[in-house]
This record gives sequence, structure tokens and C-alpha cells, in this order.
Amino acid sequence: MQNEELEPISIKQVALKWGFIAGIISIAFFMVIVMADLVGNSAVGWLGYLPFIIILFLANNEFKKEGDGFMSYNQGLALGTLIALVSSIVSGIFSYIYTKFIVPDFYEQMMDKMIGIWESQGMTEEQIDAALGIMSKFQNPELGFVFSVLGAVFLGFIISLIVAAITKKVDPDLSI
Repeated sequence: MQNEELEPISIKQVALKWGFIAGIISIAFFMVIVMADLVGNSAVGWLGYLPFIIILFLANNEFKKEGDGFMSYNQGLALGTLIALVSSIVSGIFSYIYTKFIVPDFYEQMMDKMIGIWESQGMTEEQIDAALGIMSKFQNPELGFVFSVLGAVFLGFIISLIVAAITKKVDPDLSI
């Protein structure tokens, strides 16, 4: 019998696994928001970051457990950012299909809802028209995909900065 050494788990392996899980959770969360008619509710939107944060903790712990027991800050940051990238691509593809083919008037529905929210907040007609002018430039599925991926990776990076600082476990043999 040969004594085979197993390769330690890689950041890419963990990121792909947890990124797909995060993407599926993101899709489910989006569908719940749409079905509950909570699109535009900022409190509910912020709640959507909680599963991502939990996933980062789980992924960082898996990386340490399945690896050598250690994880540097840079490894945790890279892991979290890659998870955000994979997750945003998975959920972005779903959003593209949803807004392009399943509910092609999704952006118009969202605009109508936002107008109602802005009116209830006391915005003037001129302010609403200005906001609509800006929003209308970004309302197509292709741009939605690009901006959702870029935004999610940026926010994932920011969140990963914090989570990696909390979950890192430096190998004392490598410390100077």
C-alpha cells in the first residue's frame, strides 16, 4: 500500500462550493421578496447580506478544517471575494433570465413601486422625474447583470475584509 498524501483543499474549491450555495440562497431570497411584494424595501434588502456573512464564516471554517488548520488574512479575503464573484454570477444569470424573459416588464413594475415610495416620502414631481431619468438609463437586463456582479463583488470584498480579520488563524511557525 502506498502512503498517499492528500492535497490540501484549495481556496478555489471552497469558493466554488460556497459561491454556488450563496447564489442559490440569493435567488431564493429574491423570489421571496418578489412574491411578498417587498421590492424596494431597504430593510429587507439589508437583511439579504446576513446569509452571505454566515456563508463566509462557514467557508472560512471549512477551509481551515479541511486544510492545515490555518488561514491567513489574505486567504480569507481571497476566499470571500471569490465566493462573492461566483454567487453574483449565479444570481446574476438568474436575474438576467428573469428580467429578460420571465417578467420582461420587471423594471417598469419596480419604477412604479419606487414612484409610490417617493411620493409617500414627499418628493416633488421634479425630484421624482430627475430620479426616474437616472434610473431609466440603467434599466435593462444586460446592464443589470453587469452592475449586479460588480456591486456584489465590491460589497463581498468589503464584507470579506471584516470576516477574514475575525476568522483568520495564523500558523505560528510562519510568524516572525
